[in-house]
Amino acid sequence: MEVIDKMRNEIGSSEAAWPVDWIERGAVGASFLCLAHCLALPFLLAALPALATALPVSERFHIWIIAFAVPTSAVALWTGWFGHGAVFPALVGGVGLALLAIGAFVFGQTSWEIPVTVCGSLILAAAHLRNWRLRHNSRPARP
Repeated sequence: MEVIDKMRNEIGSSEAAWPVDWIERGAVGASFLCLAHCLALPFLLAALPALATALPVSERFHIWIIAFAVPTSAVALWTGWFGHGAVFPALVGGVGLALLAIGAFVFGQTSWEIPVTVCGSLILAAAHLRNWRLRHNSRPARP
């Protein structure tokens, strides 16, 4: 218990939370970029069919997005959990990440891909926002 309390105190300090804030911001931004990709790209390709051949989106794109989302989300949500003690954002974030992966790899190229990945992206973004608020509300007041 002493180690966990020490980690909570260090993570709760403004100096230790600074890199986590940037990771959290990056993760939220990536969630919204994923959302924009899932919602806007199909409309652009339908409106401008020439873009469909000019902008091929391979399955590697989804691999890179998941490869970015998993570690950044894990670091931000895990340190948040130790900082504020609430496990809820980490669990919700895990559900969001799972939905992103399921949408991209299980339902890829089907009519379920976009709804599942959009839900995952929104859930993950909500988890990061809640985690960020909890971390900032649990910080000790600055002297």
